[in-house]
Amino acid sequence: MLQKIKLLSSEYKNECIEIRRTIHANPELSYVEFETSKFIQLKLSEWGIPFEIMATTGVVGLIKGKNADERIVALRADIDALPINEENDVEYKSKNDGVMHACGHDVHTTCLLGAAKILNETKDEWTGTVKLIFQPGEEKNPGGASYLIKEGVLENPAPQKIFALHVHNILQVGKFSFRGGMVMASADEIYITIKAKGGHAAAPHLTADTILIASQLVVSLQQIVSRNNSPFNPTVLTITSIQGGNATNIIPSEVKLMGTFRAMNEEWRYKAHDLIKTQTKLLVQALGGEADITIDIGYPCVRNDEALSTSAKILAEEYAGIENVSETELRMGAEDFAYYSQKIPACFYRLGIGNVAKNITIGVHTPTFNIDEDAIEHGVGMMAWLGMKG
Repeated sequence: MLQKIKLLSSEYKNECIEIRRTIHANPELSYVEFETSKFIQLKLSEWGIPFEIMATTGVVGLIKGKNADERIVALRADIDALPINEENDVEYKSKNDGVMHACGHDVHTTCLLGAAKILNETKDEWTGTVKLIFQPGEEKNPGGASYLIKEGVLENPAPQKIFALHVHNILQVGKFSFRGGMVMASADEIYITIKAKGGHAAAPHLTADTILIASQLVVSLQQIVSRNNSPFNPTVLTITSIQGGNATNIIPSEVKLMGTFRAMNEEWRYKAHDLIKTQTKLLVQALGGEADITIDIGYPCVRNDEALSTSAKILAEEYAGIENVSETELRMGAEDFAYYSQKIPACFYRLGIGNVAKNITIGVHTPTFNIDEDAIEHGVGMMAWLGMKG
């Protein structure tokens, strides 16, 4: 079957590249992926694969092989794009101003569609059932995965395991990476409003300077990580925005801060939330102001099942060659695939899409992100292989 999958992946390469270009040129933001959803439905219908609609724009297909109840595997791809204006000069450039597939979800969706076509054509040659999950809203809280799970995507039939890939510009095309255990961080959003008596900038002694309070708070919050957390426990606390004041001679009465908190330990994550809230309120109060703070709970940590990741890595070595499979580095980015990993054994792996020789090196979430499209053939084949054997 390995050689057959490779043969079919090669045969359908150009078709899949066209699928990717169509999706890339027509990106849609989280939870409004209506045309993308219709396109996926059209392809599944064309190939005779049954599906249902979940969470408004999600599409969940089902392919049954021999002895369908013997093993049930889920394959997941996210379908939404980002609010970024594309700057690439390519024929398949985004047609939707301010929206771009800058995180590779067009590639993820294409790989799952291509794998679905292969799995459906070969269903008399492998055992079990493969559930295809085309998921909306990965880029925006609370995450499309949470909606799909609430609507029963992990039931009827219930997958015993789930796989998903993500493009990785650091990896060269033709390569894959896997990691067991913690692989990506949780992500929470911090919103702080500091209020105090404003006034004339020439008379700061008659005010409680909100700009100065905010400045001290930003520095002080870093001590929560450096002095309360083990240096062996990856954590990031970053304030990304300070908004306050609109003139050189006025101390504002209000300053707003925003930021993110990332962690790889759920117990520490919530302990840190309490420390952030307490330190913010007490420090601001001590300096003469008041603070309102909200921490918007985001995605939990992505934890890959150790045994599943090990077996998937072995399958990848069989498929791509041991020299083309490596260990994924820890990353402080976040993914709502984490919700699946809390429910069933999960494996989130990386697909190499970079090519230094072609100057394809730019990372995700940038207006010039792009891929070496040769990666699609590899991504399709690996996902089909895991669907059959994983």
